[in-house]
Amino acid sequence: MKDTLFQPVQLGSLTLQNRIVMPPMTRSRASQPGNVANDMMAKYYAQRASAGLIVAEGTQISPMGQGYAWTPGIYSQEQVAGWKKTTDAVHAEGGVIFAQLWHVGRVTHPDNIGGEQPISSSALKAENVKVFIDNGSDEPGFVDVVEPREMTKDDIKEVIEEYRQAALNAIEAGFDGIELHAANGYLVNQFIDSEANNRTDEYGGSIENRLRFLGEVVEA
Repeated sequence: MKDTLFQPVQLGSLTLQNRIVMPPMTRSRASQPGNVANDMMAKYYAQRASAGLIVAEGTQISPMGQGYAWTPGIYSQEQVAGWKKTTDAVHAEGGVIFAQLWHVGRVTHPDNIGGEQPISSSALKAENVKVFIDNGSDEPGFVDVVEPREMTKDDIKEVIEEYRQAALNAIEAGFDGIELHAANGYLVNQFIDSEANNRTDEYGGSIENRLRFLGEVVEA
């Protein structure tokens, strides 16, 4: 039984060399400006390529999706090229790597998103939550999040399209698959959680309505 962990397993069209999965862990090591995956990150993941599957750190799908300073994105061509270094390095070591697509919604601060007000399912502030910022003038550090604005229908359509494009970008960057981050109080979870969603339209109320955003993202 103890050897089962080290046996191959089929995951869709992929054959994983063992059943060990490295989970996504935020590193805040992306190159600035631009939040670009870099050589240090490629080396870090290549060193761990003996795991059956690596799920890379949370990677924001848009500038508005960033919750913490120095985390990588996957919405610009420079970012796609940066991640290609990582996927090439992992594949050279025989590994398999997925991208984790991430939008933090309200779990951020204007200093991380170009001075904009964060967006969420509803205009409800996340209580007792801090995020890491680097505004270029003060010492980098943790600050309280701010109240978000409720997403309009157009906002919802735009973010769904950003998820779709991010998945296409992940393919271009050489990832073997993606994981959709839908937990831990970030944007998708903000729609699902009745404590974070007080909408009265088709995206709020019943659990079926609160799951609608997730369903539309997956479909896209």
